[in-house]
Order: sequence, then C-alpha cells, then structure tokens
Amino acid sequence: MQAGSFLLAALLAVQAATGATISYTGALASPEDASTQITVTLASAGSLSLQTWGFGGGTNAALALIPAGGFDPFVGLFSGTGAGAAFIDGTSDDLSNFPGNQGCPPAGTVTIGGSPVCGDVAMSFSLPAGTYTVLLTDGAYIPNAVFETNGMLGDGFTDLTSGFQTCDNAGNCVPDTANWALDITTPGSGGTVPEPGGLWMCGIGAVLWVAASRRRRTKF
Repeated sequence: MQAGSFLLAALLAVQAATGATISYTGALASPEDASTQITVTLASAGSLSLQTWGFGGGTNAALALIPAGGFDPFVGLFSGTGAGAAFIDGTSDDLSNFPGNQGCPPAGTVTIGGSPVCGDVAMSFSLPAGTYTVLLTDGAYIPNAVFETNGMLGDGFTDLTSGFQTCDNAGNCVPDTANWALDITTPGSGGTVPEPGGLWMCGIGAVLWVAASRRRRTKF
C-alpha cells in the first residue's frame, strides 16, 4: 500500500453526523487501494449497521444525493485495529453471502446488459462494547481473512480486479468511478479514518468462496 493512497482517501473523506449515523464519502486511489479503514468505538453493547451508496446511488443519512456509477465495494468488519484486527464478517458481490447483504433498496441499481444490478452492501451486527475497524475496498479486492479461520486484517488480499468496472454473466460491462459512499450507524458513537496499520502480508490463502455468478471482470 502506498502512503499516497491513504492520503488521498483521508483528504476526500467527508463526515456528516445525523443522529447516530455518520456518512462518509471518498475515492480510492486504485482498485487495489485498501487505505479506507474507519475505526468505530462502541461505549456499550449495541447494533452497528453499514450501508453503501456509491454503486447505485441514493440519498445518504446526511441527506446528500450520491450519484450512481461508483465501484461495487467489499465492506468488512474487524474487531480491533491494525494488522491484528480479527475478521468478523464482510461481503461483496463476488462472494456467496452477498444475496443476504444487498443494499438495494435503499441504494439504487445500475442497468447492465438490460437488467438492473445491485452492487451496494447493507450489513448489521450486534456487538459488545469495544473498538472495531470497518474496511472498504473494491468488491474484487478481497481480504484473505474472508477465506481463513481466525483471519486478520493484516493477512493480505486476493486481487481479482482489472480496473474499475462491473460485468454481468454475459460479459456486458460498465465502467465504474473510484467513488464510494458509506453510512455507519451505531448507538450514538462515531468514527475516524486512521493511519494504515502497517504492511500487508503477502500470502494468498485458500480461496474457498463461491463467486457471485452474475459478475466477472475483464479488461477493456
């Protein structure tokens, strides 16, 4: 990860609090940019919810209109911070658990090959008090922790990217921008974008997912 990638994400992140929800927006430096890591601290046990808007667009919790056309994201939650943060759960439309975590509605869809496609994520967690890290990357840049038992944030990534684009089963593709938008809802606590937690380890790990059947990426 390059320091410039984090700096760009940090400069572009916009926070706007609405009750217990904070809305973040920004742009990745590249499809392999993993610098968007948001630390959330829960002072007491409660629910944490994640909703993205960047792919299909919509009105976020800050009442900002998010345009469609951003990349389809991976969003994951880790317990703790830094390389040793433990993976809890996460999804993207390249993973088999995506159908149960689609964020459309409230986010919109994008028409690919004549059909509406959802690429946004909605997840909710019941958590004890503590500090957590929300990771947002390109949907095809997947942390290896997803495929591991007791995986950690520092275990590297499986890179299935080929530029910012989204394709359907038939090979119809649309270009994506680098833009992302994420709402994080907690029982009244907020978050910050921290420094990266160190260099990623290089291992690929066992790839055990069932890839989402409706999307594959190809180079233009």
